[in-house]
Amino acid sequence: MGKRDELIAKYADDLKNKCGMTPDMDLLAKVTIGCGPAIYDADASTVAGSQPGELETVKKNFLVKKLGLKDSPDLDAAIASVIETYGKSERNKYRAVIYYMLTKHFGKEAVYG
Repeated sequence: MGKRDELIAKYADDLKNKCGMTPDMDLLAKVTIGCGPAIYDADASTVAGSQPGELETVKKNFLVKKLGLKDSPDLDAAIASVIETYGKSERNKYRAVIYYMLTKHFGKEAVYG
């Protein structure tokens, strides 16, 4: 099993055990691949849920640019909801897991079709 497959398995485990959802493995793999080389970098692979600048980056670069959503308070609410689901005290909030949950939240799976 390659490094990416190991990471996808780790993300699936987080979705099951920390977020209480059964992952769509095909979509999770596509979202993970979409994150590019960031998944291999310790700092870039996680989202600092308590840093406003980091959450703004998720909103602008992922929700607006990648998913094609309009910037609105709904986006901030969705990010807050996903961080809450993951667990505010959870130290490692993986970017791929956050992006996966946001993709599902907005029903934008087709972006990865």
